[in-house]
Amino acid sequence: MDLLKAMDIFVRVVDLGSLTAAAAERDLTPTMVGNHVQALEGHLRARLLNRTTRRQNLTEFGRVYYDRCVEILGLVGDAEALAAEIQTVPKGRLRITASATFGTERLMPALTDYAALHPAVDLDVVITDTVVDLAEDGFEAAIRIGSLPGSSLIARPLAPYKLMVCAAPAYLARCGAPDRPEDLRQHDCLTYTYSSRSEWRSAQAEWRMTGPDGEVSVPVSGRMQVDSAQGLRRAALTGMGVVMLPEIMLAEDVGAGRLVALLPGYSAPSRPLNLLYLRDRHMSPKLRSFIDFTIDRFGPQRA
Repeated sequence: MDLLKAMDIFVRVVDLGSLTAAAAERDLTPTMVGNHVQALEGHLRARLLNRTTRRQNLTEFGRVYYDRCVEILGLVGDAEALAAEIQTVPKGRLRITASATFGTERLMPALTDYAALHPAVDLDVVITDTVVDLAEDGFEAAIRIGSLPGSSLIARPLAPYKLMVCAAPAYLARCGAPDRPEDLRQHDCLTYTYSSRSEWRSAQAEWRMTGPDGEVSVPVSGRMQVDSAQGLRRAALTGMGVVMLPEIMLAEDVGAGRLVALLPGYSAPSRPLNLLYLRDRHMSPKLRSFIDFTIDRFGPQRA
């Protein structure tokens, strides 16, 4: 016996006043409706209805049981409605992670717009260059720079992460500006200290650029190495040397004249940027909404 179905039919019999009316509403025969009520009474070992040829009345137990059935069926309906809402409305806690520079310079300002679009979503954002395990660390999505060999995650490409070469006016007044990438050998170049697990780590820092004759790779060196992109930017602003950093970090300084873009005939390399998330046949609306927002805001069409 389907207990919930039997309870529902019993409630409709009471509400509508007869087996016949309940049968018509449920598209059943009166006999089938009667069988459901009898099966429920057998299950409970108690009579719910006193039946006569003309009418039926609730027993004393039936009246109490009817009230409980109405309450239980109402809770079941509320649970079904909640499940349906969860499947359509983005809501709940969304835990995401992004690399330090992109997360600070681009993602955080954009999340103001996302939060306005989806007020029922609470954001838990971790900004770090450490490569995290989405499943182990409880993240639903990550924005990462670099290639993804053998990744079991779904990767959605975003606009490439562009770099640029700059120096402060004070440095250029003291040391001059390079005309060609090869001239960087004679300059103080501020370089990034990568972790031992990074694909960008090498024994000798090299800056690659593309110009009229193709790609050029130049070994660079200087008096300072820093494991922070913001730290390198600050050093460049004080005139410590030449820096190659993400365009998103330096564009405002260049626009304000605090830094000067160098080697205009050459383009610095770009790095792949991807939105990653776990494979899940039942993707939550909050994750779907974040994926759609991120692709729209930072997708390849923005390159």
